[in-house]
Amino acid sequence: MAEEESFKVTDRRGRPKDPTTEAAAPPSAGPEPILLGPTGAEAVGTPGRGEPGMHEDLRPDAPLADLQGLFIMFASSALIGLGAAPDPATGQPHMDLEQAREAIDVLLLLREKTEGNRTEAETRVLEDILYDLQMRFVRVAKGR
Repeated sequence: MAEEESFKVTDRRGRPKDPTTEAAAPPSAGPEPILLGPTGAEAVGTPGRGEPGMHEDLRPDAPLADLQGLFIMFASSALIGLGAAPDPATGQPHMDLEQAREAIDVLLLLREKTEGNRTEAETRVLEDILYDLQMRFVRVAKGR
């Protein structure tokens, strides 16, 4: 029988880096891990508010994710359902009132759940979007 190889595993998660032990550490056998964003104290903060966040390391040219962007995403879905914007998949406008109703309902839910946590600008954008979409929905539903 062949002798079994022994090895030592050292868990270094959560330990501060020590420059004296790091220099003496053997090179890793595998590729370096890919970090998707800051960890620990660096990750604390709200992305999109000028503080560090996970999105910064993923794609530096990506737009910041924020509530207004989320509101606009659901508004776009509602506009597509109302036939006011072309479907991105086909490039042709089509009417799907159920899709529009669901998108408006999600925006209403977001309004309720984020009450007291939105900035004045976010509240203004959400209220304007909801008013416009609800008026469009009523006009389209009556015209059917």
